[in-house]
Amino acid sequence: MIRQDITLEDIQKLNINMTRHLGIEFMGVGPDYISARMPVDSRTTQPMGILHGGASVVLAESLGSIGANLCVDESKYYCVGLEINANHIRPVTQGNWVLGTAKPLHIGKTTQVWEIRITDENHKLVCISRLTVAVIERKNT
Repeated sequence: MIRQDITLEDIQKLNINMTRHLGIEFMGVGPDYISARMPVDSRTTQPMGILHGGASVVLAESLGSIGANLCVDESKYYCVGLEINANHIRPVTQGNWVLGTAKPLHIGKTTQVWEIRITDENHKLVCISRLTVAVIERKNT
């Protein structure tokens, strides 16, 4: 499972590039989950003013990928996405937040599978996603 020596502050330091651009804020980490929230605003909506499905996928893949890398010895391995799917269940309008929580379904030597549930502020399911990652051994260079 997720390393116990990791803190929320450590994860906040990983908040770079796309996650920072979309306003994603990491909210929690435990032995079997990682969570973050994302605003539904001009950065994350489609022209009709509702949450863009691609933004939900960015949140899902960010959570699953970071979670996966926190389950391996990062001096020996790293994890990268192989496949992600997402079912968009209900719309969320601009001015709200969504919360994503990733939990591992399978932690193996060469692959991991993560389920990411994204809910609205009323805890109603917005998107359900599954991410498969490859665990790759670092080469000594």
